[in-house]
Amino acid sequence: MACLSFTKLNASSSQWIAHQSFSQRRGSSSGRRVSVPIRAGGYSDELVQTAKSVASPGRGILAIDESNATCEKRLASIGLDNTETNRQAYRQLLLTTPGLGQYISGAILFEETLYQSTTDGKKFVDCLREAKIMPGIKVDKGLVPLPGSNNESWCQGLDGLASRSAEYYKQGARFAKWRTVVSIPCGPSALAVKEAAWGLARYAAISQDNGLVPIVEPEILLDGDHSIDRTLEVAEKVWSEVFFYLAENNVLFEGILLKPSMVTPGAEHKEKASPETIAKYTLKMLRRRVPPAVPGIMFLSGGQSEVEATLNLNAMNQSPNPWHVSFSYARALQNTVLKTWQGNPENVEAAQKALLVRAEANSLAQLGKYTDDGESDEAKKGMFVKGYTY
Repeated sequence: MACLSFTKLNASSSQWIAHQSFSQRRGSSSGRRVSVPIRAGGYSDELVQTAKSVASPGRGILAIDESNATCEKRLASIGLDNTETNRQAYRQLLLTTPGLGQYISGAILFEETLYQSTTDGKKFVDCLREAKIMPGIKVDKGLVPLPGSNNESWCQGLDGLASRSAEYYKQGARFAKWRTVVSIPCGPSALAVKEAAWGLARYAAISQDNGLVPIVEPEILLDGDHSIDRTLEVAEKVWSEVFFYLAENNVLFEGILLKPSMVTPGAEHKEKASPETIAKYTLKMLRRRVPPAVPGIMFLSGGQSEVEATLNLNAMNQSPNPWHVSFSYARALQNTVLKTWQGNPENVEAAQKALLVRAEANSLAQLGKYTDDGESDEAKKGMFVKGYTY
């Protein structure tokens, strides 16, 4: 029954689009005028250039957009209170790392960070610009229960997004991020998949209309004991829906970036997949679902260890791809950094060096030249947490 109603919706939508897009015009030579939808407002050229800049060879994204609640977990792990001063100190450590721009092309910031400055009074946005790193901003308002679903979630934040995006652009942000999730153990239900895809598409259209390149992120959670074939099946369905609704909303594909999960078995599956297998399945899914017009695919790490995330990325870059295949990592870039820092000013330099080690490793992986020789045991520790919330 659900499939039938979906078919009717598509048919009626197509009829409406046809009626609106083609109109009879008297006096024209052809007698018919095609009205092409205006995409991305007046920012089209800038959006394409921004996306290309972020998707540049040997570089990827540093995701430091943790909400204050998530930051509390990070800081508590090293015995620090979750104060604005401590959050500022940690983010200053990251964003002022000398030479970071060689490996990092963009940094996703939390709203607080976008408006913050260093302790010397220099805006974080200016620190990034000087390092040739594009400032980005997390714009979603987090996950809430989805009524009528199988204990699933939907992402809120569309209300007021246009005005917020315009302000973020004025502050210096040039791309945006919206994360929603799909849970395989929960089905996923058709309702949850459709809600995720539609929300991402509306966000993407609003972002482009206000000059921000949207990162499209439907994270397929690692939770579960399912096989890698099941993950592939779900990922193909999710990305099919996402691109259907992106097209319905007239989103400019050349002006977006994707942030997918890698196609892996569930974290509790009895058999672990090799980097070569993960690369094979992930690229299969992408080639079936993602148009080559998309400039960059910036993977999330999703609870993998630092080394796992890098090895898997490296395996995907052993042969040419139609898109820039890179990284947008949070914990997989920051875990060792945080433990090195420990909140002590005297450890800042060592922590920044640790960040450069991980950034360089993933830069090499983006180029297909990484090996895990010399990696520490700490970098090989998995970071998956069942039922983890941001």
